Amino acid sequence: MAKNKFYCTTPIYYVNAAPHLGTLYTTVIADVACRWNALRGKEVFFLTGTDEHGQKIAEKAEQLGQKPQQFVDSMIPPFKAAWQRYGIEYTKFIRTTDKAHEKAVVELIERLMASDDVYKSTYQGFYCVPDETFVAGDVDGQAPLCPSCGRSLQVVQEENYFFRLSAYADKLLEFYAANPNFIQPKEKFNEVIEFVKGGLKDLSISRKTVTWGIPFPGDSQHTVYVWGDALTNYISAVGFGGNSAEDSELLVKWWPADLHIMGKDIVRFHAVYWPAFLMAVNLPCPKKLLVHSYILVGDTKMSKSRGNVLDPMVLADTYGAEAIRYFLMRYTSFAQDANVSLDQLLTVVNADLSNSFGNLVNRVLSLALANNGAVVPGMESLENDGVVLREKAHECIASVCDEMAHYNYHLAMAAIWKFIAELNAYLHEQQPWKIVKTDTKRFFEIISMTCHGLQVVSTLLWPVMPEKMKLVFAALGINQPILVGSDATEQLRKMTWNKTFKLTMLSSTLFPRIEVAQPAQPEVAQPVASAQTAVVAPVVAEASAITIDDFAKVEMLVGTILECVAMVNSKKLLKLQVDFGPRGKRQIVSGIAQYLKPEELIGLQAVFVCNLPERKMGGELSQGMLVGVDDSDTRFSTLLLSCKMPNGARVK
Repeated sequence: MAKNKFYCTTPIYYVNAAPHLGTLYTTVIADVACRWNALRGKEVFFLTGTDEHGQKIAEKAEQLGQKPQQFVDSMIPPFKAAWQRYGIEYTKFIRTTDKAHEKAVVELIERLMASDDVYKSTYQGFYCVPDETFVAGDVDGQAPLCPSCGRSLQVVQEENYFFRLSAYADKLLEFYAANPNFIQPKEKFNEVIEFVKGGLKDLSISRKTVTWGIPFPGDSQHTVYVWGDALTNYISAVGFGGNSAEDSELLVKWWPADLHIMGKDIVRFHAVYWPAFLMAVNLPCPKKLLVHSYILVGDTKMSKSRGNVLDPMVLADTYGAEAIRYFLMRYTSFAQDANVSLDQLLTVVNADLSNSFGNLVNRVLSLALANNGAVVPGMESLENDGVVLREKAHECIASVCDEMAHYNYHLAMAAIWKFIAELNAYLHEQQPWKIVKTDTKRFFEIISMTCHGLQVVSTLLWPVMPEKMKLVFAALGINQPILVGSDATEQLRKMTWNKTFKLTMLSSTLFPRIEVAQPAQPEVAQPVASAQTAVVAPVVAEASAITIDDFAKVEMLVGTILECVAMVNSKKLLKLQVDFGPRGKRQIVSGIAQYLKPEELIGLQAVFVCNLPERKMGGELSQGMLVGVDDSDTRFSTLLLSCKMPNGARVK
């Protein structure tokens, strides 16, 4: 049973503010993970919800002249509306004010007390109200700022119940050693290990001065500390604390969770406190924590209190909800913060979705239907070009399966877009709009091959853009996506290229180009070091004047990077195969390996100087140079094109 199920969670979101792009990011990651596992034939349980207790909730309700329960009830519709707008198909939406959850929290605390891991003492120190976090420090000295949010801390002194977290340091380190893939990315895991090795202090699990919370078992003067409350949702949602046989079966079936997804600011709670709680009550720890970095706006973490949030509903109105889903999966990496700008969103929607993919679908359908091709027969046998295209499709499937299995979603999207570029190149090279005039059979072979390629693309993209891909399935006459399967090799054996397609035209443009003015949003920064950036020669501080004739001698062309590999004899060089359209393909060697992985460049358009003398770099021939901007010792960017341009177009 364990191999055929997938239990995935997001953190439960604090309801003192409406959802923003940061909370959407975590939830979209979880939805994509669940849809991918469903595509592989697994039974999925997807948990999300809201965290509704604590001091700042009570304070916010008082400011509004409301009771805390009234306030939290009013905050649920915005969350559910946003998740519905973005196609988030959760199995359960849990609230910490649910009676079943409150019962489970009491059960957990009682079990902790029975294990002799809870005692009463007095806490004196600093507390961050917005993050509901105790912060170590000398109260006689200058108050530090919160390490998570950077805001001022309060000095508190109160009687609390404490959990003997210090007693679990060795057990936690043993667990980490036995589970080397427990946290991804690895850098976050290393930080957790060093934190535990540095020594653990016992953890407060109650508050005496906070009344809006679950009453502490056996002592009504205390409430359960919000993190002791919130973390329990992962097991309360699947039967923990219930008395029925059904509850017990549910817990056995789904726990431990396969994947907890969270932002890096709360990894310590999930990687240290939560496993220690579970160890104390003899429950297994979750299998994996997937930790993502921040969504930045103007180099600053997105936060409602800072006033720099991007409203998901406004973004959906302007760019489309599934375009935002794609952007978050393609142009962010869990290992580094992602700096989002509206200009970048506009470029991505128009270039990747409208021009590269949307136009491909529309061209194929229009060509076929305009030439009596409502029914496109399957291929009886493959010609040389068909064999090549099928192999490229197989490579795409294998690469995507591997990257998705390792939660490298941005690399999976890059592999898909590489294949989309290959489909576009195939259609351009075969020129079916000309062949149809002289060879109808060959015309339908080309259309059939391209449709098979689109079937692969739309199936692999379904977890990211499910509603848009349903439109493609319908246009191709496909009822449902094929199962990718847990074994990519097995799937390749099952792939056939003799399917008959029954084509219909799309009722509307798949991804309309965005020409309207951008919505009112906070000032945001241009993107930095992401999947579209690269390193080039440094900008010269002072340069001699040149004439327009001198500039005209420089031939700068737009090209798409089809392949990119690391040079085995150099730590700095990457070898690129670049498509310049009618100008052919060239090999270009560039010193960008220290900044980007080869997979991050595949499928991207960039500008290249193409009339430099050929030269050897690292023993390989280089037939040009990548053009870009150097604004520091560590940050480099290629020229950002405002829209998709034809390969070979000259920059003037």
